[in-house]
Amino acid sequence: LVAVYAAREVMERSAFAPPDRLYEEFSASFEFEETPDQARAIEDIHLDMNDAKPMDRLICGDAGFGKTEVALRASFRAVMDGRQAAVLVPTTILAEQHHQTFSRRLKEYPIRVEALNRFKTKAEQLKILEDLRKGQVDIVIGTHRLLQKDVEFRDLGLVVIDEEQRFGVSHKEKLKKLRTLVDVLTLTATPIPRTLHLSLVGIRDLSIINTPPADRQAIRTHVLEFNEDIIREAIREELKRDGQVFFLHDRVKSIYTMARFVEKLVPEAKVGVVHGQMKPKEIENSMAQFVRAETNVLVCTSIIGSGLDIPTANTIIINRADRFGLGQLYQIRGRVGRAREEAAAYLLVPKGAMLSRNATRRLQAIMEFSEPGSGFRIASNDLDIRGGGNLLGTSQSGHVSAVGYELYTELMEKTIRELKGEPMPEDELRPEINLGLAAFIPAGYMADEHQRLVTYKRLSMAASEQELSDVRQELIDMYGFVPPETDHLFEVIRIKHLLKAIKGKKMGYDGKNLFIFFHEKSPVEPAKLIELSRRKFKGMRLTPDYKLYLPAPDLAGDAVIREARGLLSALQQ
Repeated sequence: LVAVYAAREVMERSAFAPPDRLYEEFSASFEFEETPDQARAIEDIHLDMNDAKPMDRLICGDAGFGKTEVALRASFRAVMDGRQAAVLVPTTILAEQHHQTFSRRLKEYPIRVEALNRFKTKAEQLKILEDLRKGQVDIVIGTHRLLQKDVEFRDLGLVVIDEEQRFGVSHKEKLKKLRTLVDVLTLTATPIPRTLHLSLVGIRDLSIINTPPADRQAIRTHVLEFNEDIIREAIREELKRDGQVFFLHDRVKSIYTMARFVEKLVPEAKVGVVHGQMKPKEIENSMAQFVRAETNVLVCTSIIGSGLDIPTANTIIINRADRFGLGQLYQIRGRVGRAREEAAAYLLVPKGAMLSRNATRRLQAIMEFSEPGSGFRIASNDLDIRGGGNLLGTSQSGHVSAVGYELYTELMEKTIRELKGEPMPEDELRPEINLGLAAFIPAGYMADEHQRLVTYKRLSMAASEQELSDVRQELIDMYGFVPPETDHLFEVIRIKHLLKAIKGKKMGYDGKNLFIFFHEKSPVEPAKLIELSRRKFKGMRLTPDYKLYLPAPDLAGDAVIREARGLLSALQQ
């Protein structure tokens, strides 16, 4: 990942031609007024495209907040400069919807838009591929089919990636390689924590579209046990106002059983079914029937979870909501609430189920963040629940292995030097610390997730005791006395600084011993360790592979910190 971003730092491409009269005319044809955030995002992209460095920008904005229009403007500018644009989406259904939107917006201009997906016949696909190679297709919209080897462009200038988190690992590897070659614009309603983390630490540029379109209302969100009366009432309420309902049941094996259950429960409902294992033509027909309101309840899997825009669908029922991640729930709920009607989401869990702590927190978060524009806060909350991984350069738990800001910049500088063929400086250590302490900022102390993330970042970058003291004093001024867990966090960072000074690679406590693993170039002499063992630290021993162990049984909390700091201070003298 770092190699990819480092390559972008040293690579240059010719800037895109500035927006002209035709571009201004295209912008003016937008049927809605841009929201302030939308206008700012468009301006950010203009500045990126004016620069010689390739763009890598993440646009974070709720469903229906106008991200597609932002992508359209960038694509239009790329095509007007004689280059091609590719729009990569996770599902065939979304590819079709984007194709319709792009074609409708661009119909007055000499721009050819094509969709490449499994709805196309083999002959149609081959024709599109040939025209892409010749440069006769200006914008191509497709699924991971666009990442296959037979897809070649005459002059690809821009890649738009919609909902990157929905792509698999192998696809993401190909996307990473693309990033070294072209401008990349990523659209997401809820970035996965890694993506959010990369944006927060400045690896990717970030634009947030947080201002909702006029008249957009919050989605009434309920978390309830599975109950026939509630399901019947929810569906009938929506049908009464001539609306439509998504009923999400993410198990293909039992989806038809669930559809029959809904038909029996609400006999007047016209029920359709769609899932990913259906033939392409069946999916297309089923979705078309729902779009045309020939069916008004769609029993579906999470295939509908990205970008579908059906303004008359304003109720969604999600069965086994406890099985979904926070980002998924937010995405899926975003299928409703796109019109002026008030929308409703029913998140169903099994009767009497004992939910895991994380599942409970996810469901609480999705209820709490029901206002339009909550995508960024949802992702921050997800980062809290799942962990950011190595946010402080220490080995902290978390499923996301994103790097800390300091480590990222060090690695970036190192990789850029390698790419330029410059000599490498001596590697700087990034010590690991695991003292078995709770060291974090509790949500009860600092409620705002974004502010917690900013504070973590400031702490990870603090290079001196004065900087740490400044941050601590600010916390006291704004939030009151610092809780013990956050005090431990400050101490862990101080210990990291001390460990770095003596070139220690790792420090930990296992309940019996404090231990330090030294770097081979550590300035601490074995003779000094022998002297300290005799004079001050009884029982301290050094192994042949330069690991130091100090017996310290049954320490806890502040006692571990005192012992660790005392040992490190003595080693520094």
